[in-house]
Amino acid sequence: MTKAEAFDKAWKLATKGDFSLYDEIVHPDYESINLGVKVDREVSKAVLQDIGTHGKLGPFRVIYENEDFVCLHRYSRLTNEEVFFSLMTAIKYKDLKVLNQETIIEPLDDDPSEGQDWNWEDYE
Repeated sequence: MTKAEAFDKAWKLATKGDFSLYDEIVHPDYESINLGVKVDREVSKAVLQDIGTHGKLGPFRVIYENEDFVCLHRYSRLTNEEVFFSLMTAIKYKDLKVLNQETIIEPLDDDPSEGQDWNWEDYE
């Protein structure tokens, strides 16, 4: 599994309350930027679990990946509403574990799955 695949899987599992892979791949000194606020790994877990109650993460694609850094793009949506987002995430690694990550979120006017070869049900 690539770093990007592990990150995606860990974050998706965390939104469902399963932090086993998250705990495995996240550095003890982890810190992220969430809406401009720095949070540690425990606060990040709470944020991810909250995301799982209100939204879902869609497909991702790797923009760049090496041993120390991953940049990926993904889509998300609110669970019971037609509200969609584009997310760009930058992830730094230390000792092969996620040390920092920052996600930039942009609202979308339209459903990004329309006309594509995937749908939101694939990401339940």
